[in-house]
Order: sequence, then structure tokens, then C-alpha cells
Amino acid sequence: EGWTRPDHYDRDLVVIGAGSAGLVSSLIAAAVKAEVTLIEGHKMGGDCLNYGCVPSKALIKTAKLVQTSKHASKYGITDMTTNFKFADVMDRVHRVIKTIEPHDSVERYQDMGVDVVLGQATIKTPWEVEVALRDEHGNDTGETRTITTRNIVIATGAQPLVPPIPGIEDVGYLTSDTIWNMRELPPRMLVLGGGPIGCELAQSFHRLGSQVTQVEMAPRIMGREDPEIADMVLEQFRADGIDVRVNHKATRFEVREGRKFLIAERTDKEGELVEIEFDQMLCALGRSARIKGFGMETLEIPVSARRTVEVNEFLQTNYPNIYAAGDVAGPYQFRVDYSVIPWATFTEPEVARVGLNETDAKEKGIDYEVTVYGIDDLDRAIADEVAHGVVKVLTVPGKDTILGVTIVGEHAGDLIAEYVLSRTSSRPVNGKRRINRKSCCRM
Repeated sequence: EGWTRPDHYDRDLVVIGAGSAGLVSSLIAAAVKAEVTLIEGHKMGGDCLNYGCVPSKALIKTAKLVQTSKHASKYGITDMTTNFKFADVMDRVHRVIKTIEPHDSVERYQDMGVDVVLGQATIKTPWEVEVALRDEHGNDTGETRTITTRNIVIATGAQPLVPPIPGIEDVGYLTSDTIWNMRELPPRMLVLGGGPIGCELAQSFHRLGSQVTQVEMAPRIMGREDPEIADMVLEQFRADGIDVRVNHKATRFEVREGRKFLIAERTDKEGELVEIEFDQMLCALGRSARIKGFGMETLEIPVSARRTVEVNEFLQTNYPNIYAAGDVAGPYQFRVDYSVIPWATFTEPEVARVGLNETDAKEKGIDYEVTVYGIDDLDRAIADEVAHGVVKVLTVPGKDTILGVTIVGEHAGDLIAEYVLSRTSSRPVNGKRRINRKSCCRM
């Protein structure tokens, strides 16, 4: 209402953003013979390829190799040393990105029937998207293109959240987007934030040789996990030598005679202030959805209290033909809160989860029973010298229906797949429990 429909439609679907959500949306549309245009303003592959999953896992692999060499005696090897240059490690990270790049390339998606357009998209009406065109190097060409479409998917992703802490610009900072441009390993690294990104990178940089201090305002790191699960990771971090400061609120940064300091307030010690000196700082306080700059304001598309695009269960906005998917829609970054979608944090020990944990169940008032199995009793883990961690299963009281599973330990991100399968094979459909016979036999 209040908008004029175009006389014709150039496309069935326009997707804004070529990250994980945008790539999948456009590919599925093309697969069912829809006419689809995918618009990307920066780099194909989005955060996952260029700044998130791919580079971080490449770095974690190298850091783990270095760590293993330091504990070679556990495996019956008298001595094992590693010699490396940090610049070579980062070169490998970029080589991995380059190797995977063709999977998300313009050429590949065009070959699969997707019309890929490089440029800055602006939604003008519910059926029109204007694109300020850019060349393959990201330079503006001065030309525009207007595309009419039956449907629009907003998949603009998220960006690192940098809070306005006094002095932060003076000391300088890295984010999960910019850290991959580093060429020298900082002697002392400050990691601000105790979430998955902060934890993964804090452990990796420590293993590569930085003296790492991790600062978290909350009483524990990995705040979305159950307390005892987070404590297992914290215990390992401190055993490795990472200086983890929980209950520390960053209040300001200072530069004195070329030296950088964080002034933090001890929230558990009646406001006591402490100073932490560092050489380089990583700001890992989460990510904020990209909701500005592409026409949402004009259409008055509402955003949630978490500053993500407000959508219904079908990911529709207040316009039924305009959808939002991926990080921009939330409510959580990197995942949708569906009960069968797993997520993992690739620290050591790894933490993986699907469905509810105890914290979630208590908050939602859901009754549950808990079964815990210690991985220290698992033969394979003992043989691999990684016999630590747990499998924690929440079930409906008196039944074997799984509400959620958390795994802490080696290969947790792989092992969680068995529990995803068990949840999918017994989810109710139309009020009846659906059983996948092959899955049950296999389990």
C-alpha cells in the first residue's frame, strides 16, 4: 500500500549481499529456474571466506601444530621443535583464502545461472533496487542500474562492533576483519572480549608466541555456554598461560610515552581499577548487523532491539516479498536459532552444541533431565592423549527425546553431527513423531 508496482519485472529475485546467506539464497533460486540477480558491494564470499571461518580455521590449524610440537613427549617423542616466521603463517592464511575463492566466485555463480552484479545496492521501492556499479577492483564506475524484481532478500551480513571507549582510537585496534593484514607477531596482545571470536584468536596468538591478556566484562568467558562448560575452556586457557581477566570492564585507554595501557574496572572488587599494558589490541566484542545504507530507512523496515532486521518465522520483513537472512536477521551471529542447527567454537578443547543447554532450559522454564559422560573414560581419547571433556545431554523427563547436547573435547564439532541426526529423526511432524528408520538403526 502506498507504492506503485512496476509494469514488468526484470527478475524473480534480487539478493543483496554475497556472503553465506546470499550465496545460498541465489543458488537455490537459480536451481529452481528463477531469474535471480546477486549484488555484492565488496568481496564475494562475505565474512566467512574473507574474514571469518576460513582464515580463522587456517590460523587455528597452524597454531595447533605449534602447540602439539611443544608437548611431543606425551606421544613418546623426546624432542620436537618448530621454527617459523609469523609472516609465513599469514601468507598461508591468504593462500587458503585464494584456494577457496573460486567456490564463491562471480564466474562460478554466473555459470550456475545467477546474474552477479558488483556495486552498492539501494532498495528504492518494494520492487526496485538501484545499484551504483563497481568494477572488479571495487572502484565506482559512475554508472547505475535499476532492477525491478518480484522479491528481495537482504543478506548484508554483519561487521565488527567497536564500542566508543575513551582513548580507543589513540591506541589503535584490530578487528576480526583487519587482523589478517598483520605481518608481525605482537609481543603482548590484548584481546577485548570473551566470546567465540575472542577465544579462538586469543588461544591461537598465544600458541604462536604472543603474551596474551584476554579481558571480559562478564563473570566468565563464552557466556552462552553453561558455566561448567565455559570453566573447562577457561581452565585450559590459564593452564596454557593465557592471562584471562573476567569481571574486568574496559573504561578507557591511555598512551604514555609511546606505551599503551588499558584501564579496567574490577566489577567484582567494588570498582577497583587495574592497568594492563599491551602492544597490540584485538577488539572482539561481537558483530553488529549491517542495516544502514541500502534503503531500509526509506521503506521503514523495522529493526529489533538487538539492531537486526525484524523478521517472522519465514524470514519475511513487514513487506511479504522482502526477506532478510543470515547475520543481518539475527538473533544470533553465524547461526539461526533452529533447534537442529549446531554451532561450535574451535578452541582447544572444542565446544559444540545443538538445541538447548541447561542455561537455556532454565531461562525458558523447560523441564529436563541431564546425562553426562566424561570423555576421560573414552578409549579413543585416551589413545590420542586428549582424554578431557564431556558429553552433556538434556532429555525430556522420563523420555529419550533429546532437547539439546553440548560436547567439550577433541573433534566436538564433528561428533555433534550424530546428535543433530538423532534430533532430526525424531522431530514431531503435524503432531506425530516422525522416525527415520535408517537413522535409528545407525544410531
